[in-house]
Amino acid sequence: MGIQGWQWLIIIALVLLLFGAPKLPGLARSMGQSLRIFKTEVRHMKDEGGDKESSASDDEAPVEGKVVNPKGDDPQNRDNA
Repeated sequence: MGIQGWQWLIIIALVLLLFGAPKLPGLARSMGQSLRIFKTEVRHMKDEGGDKESSASDDEAPVEGKVVNPKGDDPQNRDNA
């Protein structure tokens, strides 16, 4: 129940009508470049993923912060007002 030969001809004819023959090489080139970039990014992410697992404890350092009252009602500022 796959696509038969005459169905491929109809699909190719529709693509030619929609995009036009001059645009097809540029379309194929840009899709190839996009796929190449995607593959290199996935490979880069896999390489980084192995490094981050070994150094995960370095990123978990405690963080200090100051609690800020969102309303601006600071008791220390009331004395000065």
